[in-house]
Amino acid sequence: MLALIRTIDLALYLYWWIIIGSAIFSWLYAFNVVNPRNQFVGAVGNMLFKLTEPALRPIRRFMPDLGGIDISPIVLLLIIYFIRELLWSTIAPLVI
Repeated sequence: MLALIRTIDLALYLYWWIIIGSAIFSWLYAFNVVNPRNQFVGAVGNMLFKLTEPALRPIRRFMPDLGGIDISPIVLLLIIYFIRELLWSTIAPLVI
């Protein structure tokens, strides 16, 4: 059971970095730091969008409009942090 908890924790940790990478990529794209016509840049952006959008979409539906500022990645990172802490502080001691 501990192996399952560690695997879930690792998946959440990797997804944490994917969300951060997606946010940084969106800033680079918005400020024209990266070339949007580059095929590799488009593929990376598309991959990050497809990985993060299913989790961010429900959060964006409940968030108020902040005038162009998207804080849904921050909310999702807080949710992931809460789940990881819940795993290690509540569930893991029960199985150890």
